[in-house]
Amino acid sequence: MPKSIFAFVGMINYIVVVFLNAFTDLGHKIIIQNTVFKIYDGSTQIMLTAIVNALVLLPFVLVFSPSGFLADKYAKSKIMQHSALAAVVITLLITYGYYQGWFFFTFSMTFLLALQSAIYSPAKYGYIKELVGEKFISAGNAAIQATTTVAILGGIITYTVLFESFYESTLTTESDILQGIAPLGWLLVISSIIEWFLASKLPNTKTQVSERKFVFKRYITGAYLLKNLKSITRKKEIFDAILALSFFWSISQVVLAIFGEYAKTEIGITNTIFVQGVMALAGIGIVAGSIFAAKLSKHHINLGLTGIGAIFLTLIVFMVPFVHSMVIIAIMFTLFGVFSAFLLVPLNARIQYLSSNVHLGMILAANNFVQNIFMISFLLITTIFAYFGMNAEVLFYFMGFVGLYLLYTLFRHYAVEIFWSIVGFVLSFGYRFEYIGLENVPNDKAVLLLGNHVSWLDWAILQFPFRRRINYMMDKDIYSKKWLKPVMKKGEVIPLSPKAFKDALNEASKRLKNSKIVAIFPEGAIAKSTKLGSFQKGFELIDTNYDGVIIPFFIDGLYGSLFAKNKRPNQHKKFFSRRVVRVNFATPLNNTSKADEVQKKVKQMKENHEDE
Repeated sequence: MPKSIFAFVGMINYIVVVFLNAFTDLGHKIIIQNTVFKIYDGSTQIMLTAIVNALVLLPFVLVFSPSGFLADKYAKSKIMQHSALAAVVITLLITYGYYQGWFFFTFSMTFLLALQSAIYSPAKYGYIKELVGEKFISAGNAAIQATTTVAILGGIITYTVLFESFYESTLTTESDILQGIAPLGWLLVISSIIEWFLASKLPNTKTQVSERKFVFKRYITGAYLLKNLKSITRKKEIFDAILALSFFWSISQVVLAIFGEYAKTEIGITNTIFVQGVMALAGIGIVAGSIFAAKLSKHHINLGLTGIGAIFLTLIVFMVPFVHSMVIIAIMFTLFGVFSAFLLVPLNARIQYLSSNVHLGMILAANNFVQNIFMISFLLITTIFAYFGMNAEVLFYFMGFVGLYLLYTLFRHYAVEIFWSIVGFVLSFGYRFEYIGLENVPNDKAVLLLGNHVSWLDWAILQFPFRRRINYMMDKDIYSKKWLKPVMKKGEVIPLSPKAFKDALNEASKRLKNSKIVAIFPEGAIAKSTKLGSFQKGFELIDTNYDGVIIPFFIDGLYGSLFAKNKRPNQHKKFFSRRVVRVNFATPLNNTSKADEVQKKVKQMKENHEDE
């Protein structure tokens, strides 16, 4: 098994193909948008920009069923190859239109270029899971998200800089501008040719032959549409993720559509390099955010990151109208990109993970369909607002309230995950967590975690690498505090007291019989020295009639820390350095093991791994 996604055969080719596809699609769109920016102002500019964006999105709605069918029936590598060949033909037509100065022809060709992307998209994203497998699905999505973003960033910068270098103030009509920048068309063509060549070298990962047939009549009558939409509504977890992505992309599309007019009217910026450059910084942010999100999703798909992303995105959108400095806005757009990745990486990975390989293409096509219906609807609202004279500032506030609704839906579905991710996100600035022996913890049976107790952070540190929730046993006096009790109940904590000791053990037994993870710190309290305390025997009274094991653990690296009771003399953490915390998981013990056996195992890990 490769240790990195880049070690998979065909991965580098695949990344370059994805890059060139996005780079070319965006290149033509930027040329058209910059032409609109130079010629039109105010509400007309907002409307035309919204229409350009709608032309890019509409094909994803129209070919929803055929694109999903093709991705499921044929090899996804072949779909990408033929789409790239179509792009070669389309970019040649676009280049001819530039030289002829046909603005409305090239404007409408945006739709045709987007059409090949719409057919290509389910195959592109479905190929991730087939190429790298479920283990690397978060890393694969992060890599493709980062690649697509770098392509968008590169396209914005490259085509805007070249556009400005060819543009002259004497060019006063759309036709004049297109003829002036016409040589840029050949860059579109060359990029498409290279993409086609590399796509033809991608390995065929299809393992199942599909006998499905596409009936055109069912497509026209909407029968396929209804059937395919059921493929995503049937599994609530997939549909929830798709809706969250749809709201996110709707906010992003409107923000990008109105920012040009806002910069021109409110800040007085008329150079497209500055306008497009600021928006391109969101791309840099997405690359950085994707890398960070992949690290925070190292052990499982970290859905809690979505809440963190939504909080910061909403704040940024609300704050933009109050800022009139391009430097500050540039920083805000970069952060917008970082926190966008916190939604994109886990939600896309979630959809792919929950989808069967047989229907993956159709589900991804349905994902595109729903997202683009949302984006087109929001762009239509933007166009109507602009038509009635509402400025960009009002639309920013409107998008802020949409962000609040997105935040509400994410907390409704992923409240517990968001809580853990916020804790992990905050702690990641001061600590680096390493987990040794995670493979010893079974995924399909009950687990009783028993180990040392060194700090107030132990409960969080143990939870981070697990998708399954850990059920902790906690002192009832702490559990019962008014401000803590709702959180403790939501976190499925088991209250423990001398009077209710038997009830707590019965509850722990019940949860273990339901194949859950229960954690107990047998020392009974946080250690005040580096010496391992004696393990109390209370856990031995838990009914062992469950299918599961005991996993001893040892936490190292927190002695002397801010959250520990033990303070080592002369131990000071270097400024800006992060404390390394290691958690070791031993091989499984029988669930009938006694306290001295478990303590012996923990002590052995302490001697072998402490302060490595």
